[in-house]
Amino acid sequence: MTTTGTPPSARETELLERAYAYSLEHGLADLSLRPLAAAIGSSPRVLLFLFGSKDGLIRALLNRARADELALLDRITGQQLAPGLEVVARELWKWLSAPERRALMQLWVEAYGRSLVDPDGPWADYARTSVEVWLELLAKAQPAAERRTARGRARRTAVLAMLRGGLLDLLATGDLKRTTAAVEALLDQ
Repeated sequence: MTTTGTPPSARETELLERAYAYSLEHGLADLSLRPLAAAIGSSPRVLLFLFGSKDGLIRALLNRARADELALLDRITGQQLAPGLEVVARELWKWLSAPERRALMQLWVEAYGRSLVDPDGPWADYARTSVEVWLELLAKAQPAAERRTARGRARRTAVLAMLRGGLLDLLATGDLKRTTAAVEALLDQ
């Protein structure tokens, strides 16, 4: 987080958490340091000192959002050896579709989309890295022999695509019942 490579201070961690809560409510697309700083009890100068630049702060916020996603995936895949893609997909869908995570999922979509249209900005590689990280963690849900095959890679890619498609549809429509039924139908095949 800090530009010096030293561990973050308690104040930096506190401000990042406050900025993260703010970004979940307001998004990142039009982030302005003055309103953010005022809302979290800081100043633009302090934020620039701690994060190096506005882009540095955005990268820190994206990393913070990703940490929530990775903690879930690690918890699910770490419960047992190779629980199976269907088991993990169902748990992921419950987590992704929960109403209390709507703001986080909207932030994820925003960051993912921005990384596709602004590949040199603070969003750089967010979408690609997101796919790689999720595929790597989904691989843990597969038996070792399957995960190393082309079919294993194709299955986890299909699961990831299905979850992301369902999530986009859910965020667009708010129809949890229909999107959950669609996810379940695909997992039952």
